[in-house]
Amino acid sequence: MSLSIASLNSGSNGNCYYIGNEEEAVFIDAGLSCAETETRMGRLGLKMDRIKGIFISHEHSDHVSGLSAIVQKYKIPVYINPGTLREVRGKRLRAFVQLTGNHQPVTVGRLEITPFPKKHDARDPHSFIVRFLQTTVGIFTDIGQPCDQVVHYFRQCHAAFLEANYDEEMLMNGKYPWFLKNRIRGGNGHLSNLQALELFRNHRSASLSHLLLSHLSKENNSPELVHSLFKSNESNTQVVIASRYQESQVYTVSFAADAENHQPGSGIGTVSKKEITEPVLEQLRLF
Repeated sequence: MSLSIASLNSGSNGNCYYIGNEEEAVFIDAGLSCAETETRMGRLGLKMDRIKGIFISHEHSDHVSGLSAIVQKYKIPVYINPGTLREVRGKRLRAFVQLTGNHQPVTVGRLEITPFPKKHDARDPHSFIVRFLQTTVGIFTDIGQPCDQVVHYFRQCHAAFLEANYDEEMLMNGKYPWFLKNRIRGGNGHLSNLQALELFRNHRSASLSHLLLSHLSKENNSPELVHSLFKSNESNTQVVIASRYQESQVYTVSFAADAENHQPGSGIGTVSKKEITEPVLEQLRLF
């Protein structure tokens, strides 16, 4: 009943997330070149022929720049909503496209992927949850605000990729022009560290075993800052920072039948302090 998850890259320079079981897998977004995607999959011991679908969240280049080349080479179906498809027209995708709708689950092998709308400055942006039997993984990046739909799906997750894009003080004191600062923090841009922390603290499931903090800004955030902010709130959740420079390790996520009833320290879905700290320190060294 387990899912394997990994971030191939997370940031404004490219986004691609892997979620799969032992037989099939999907990509959420394809923001790396085909060659770089193959290289990082190979380093993780994952095979491209296991990818049975690519789900596109929105049309920004850091989410679709590698899509056309990957699809042309591997003939992988692309799942995308009509509004986003209009914005990526011309990328030779028509023969491979499967249209998606709000909250309508899509079955890929034994995986079930549900798209849902979110707040972001794109034509028709969506996030996704991926289910395999009773295990649920959510991908929550490029989110302008933690709206009711984000909260609803986040509560269901056993693992999540959650955006922590910017530190408010660093953004406001930084070199970005005011229009860009307002775009980022204006409710249709990105999620701040504090917004992500509030969502995590108030709405995580008792069975949330892994949290991969994603889409960190290079200029307006730092992995050390994000880690220190979340560290005191880890509890039984392993918190990892998804790098903008290389892939994460592969994490295994599984549903524990009685996880909803467990208490901190009960041993269900828990990880040791060593298991939490060493991967995080390795992530920080990469930055």
